[in-house]
Amino acid sequence: MERPETRMIDVSAKRETSRLAIARARLKMNRDTFYLVKKNKVPKGDVLAVAQAAGIMAAKQTPGLIPLCHPLLLNSVAIDFTLDNRDTAIEITATVKGNGKTGFEMEALTAAAIAALTIYDMCKMLDKGMRVTDLYLMKKTGGKSGTYTA
Repeated sequence: MERPETRMIDVSAKRETSRLAIARARLKMNRDTFYLVKKNKVPKGDVLAVAQAAGIMAAKQTPGLIPLCHPLLLNSVAIDFTLDNRDTAIEITATVKGNGKTGFEMEALTAAAIAALTIYDMCKMLDKGMRVTDLYLMKKTGGKSGTYTA
């Protein structure tokens, strides 16, 4: 079976537009670990501050991690957390904005995933049963295909 050639898509003829991508991930943990994170009492330090920085750094490194991603100039990256007391879960929302010829979906997804994995890493000594779930693109705007909302 002949395989198709792998290549980066040529975007040189595309028009640059203002773009936005929002991705979300969820990290479920046990009650004790959740409350230690919430009260900033995890032995490794401020879990959410470190995860926020990691998510931002990850968005900037996406073309080095995903082979066919175009390097993009990011105008802003925001990582926000929602603590779900009932489900003892942390919801991570990554918002990436910029101007470009291609979208910022992979940067937002990478940022959300790495923020979740950073939380896992900082808490794994307390709870090895944590689960990263529901990584998905919530919304994207800009470009030829317009707006997508999950």
